[in-house]
Amino acid sequence: MTDQRRRLVLASQSPARLGLLRQAGIEPEVIVSGVDEDALTAPTPGELARVLAEAKAAAVAGRAEAAGALVVGCDSVLELDGAALGKPADAEEATARWKAMRGRAGVLQTGHCVIDTATGRRTSATASTTVRFGEPSDAEIAAYVASGEPLYVAGAFTLDGRSAPFVDGIEGDHGNVIGLSLPLLRRLLAELGVGITELWSPAA
Repeated sequence: MTDQRRRLVLASQSPARLGLLRQAGIEPEVIVSGVDEDALTAPTPGELARVLAEAKAAAVAGRAEAAGALVVGCDSVLELDGAALGKPADAEEATARWKAMRGRAGVLQTGHCVIDTATGRRTSATASTTVRFGEPSDAEIAAYVASGEPLYVAGAFTLDGRSAPFVDGIEGDHGNVIGLSLPLLRRLLAELGVGITELWSPAA
């Protein structure tokens, strides 16, 4: 019997996004977009996340190796005081970021874009999750920054790493904060006529 499952290509090098898809029974191919995130702008953090996701998906969808596949692009930013905060540039910025965030709430915005390269159709949207930060001490912040982890994640934090104890709670989709909202992905795929169960890997 021929395997008729659609190919799913993840236009991201994020191990967290790959892990979320795998946990949901999907084994995507990974093709990194190479998009210059700093070259793109938008009026609001939510719109910026969507624009970045669209750019990543489009860059990969145009490649020969993605022909016939469904391409998923995602990008996350933390909205705090109306500003879009991506990955901090260095340890100094990560430290200042955490001192500004502690005891407060921000909104993690993750843009999602799905392109069906077989039909040329595409759709996109942004998922928003409120994150309530705890109050780590200066010493705890220094130790976290020294680990290097915050330099590689949007907003200088993640729920699936060393900063998890410093997040008091969230309102919304947990996966969205990690990097990909599976419920939103299911809805976007449905708009393109694809059921998410069609992408499941065969049961072991």
